[in-house]
Amino acid sequence: MSEHSNAHELRDAGILVSLTESQLDVALIVSSVKSPKAGAVVLFAGTTRDNFDGKQVTHLEYSSYAPLALKTMLSIAQSVKQKHALTAVTIIHRLGVVPIEEESILIAVSAPHRQAAWKGGEEALELCKEKVEVWKLEEFGGDESGVWRANRDGARGVKADAGGSSEAKA
Repeated sequence: MSEHSNAHELRDAGILVSLTESQLDVALIVSSVKSPKAGAVVLFAGTTRDNFDGKQVTHLEYSSYAPLALKTMLSIAQSVKQKHALTAVTIIHRLGVVPIEEESILIAVSAPHRQAAWKGGEEALELCKEKVEVWKLEEFGGDESGVWRANRDGARGVKADAGGSSEAKA
């Protein structure tokens, strides 16, 4: 958001989308969607967990093509805001290294009523996972090198090694 000097963001009426390398601020994101017209605020916080597929994860590292990712995020926010009659939408994704238990994505939405906020927030998340041009490197402990994945649940990844070559990995 504008408080982060290394953030990239786009705005539209009642919409803020941002990519940043700074730690995410839950309270700031929630306050960005509050309105006297909204009786419901829903927040999704995606955090880095310490395991994947039975392997210990040390951290995640996110990368993106920011100009395209921001346009995609803005399009998603505009679509769900209109479809669910939301008051406001904020989507912020962290880039760079994200340690265990820290947030990598925050999606906050507000609406006059809770059902629209729930549905709109969930749809925004699913569309972000499906479409936004963000990739993650899962770093594992021990001798195993990291795995690059599209930022989608269960998507195929590419095992990365220190020499720069890669092999397909499920």
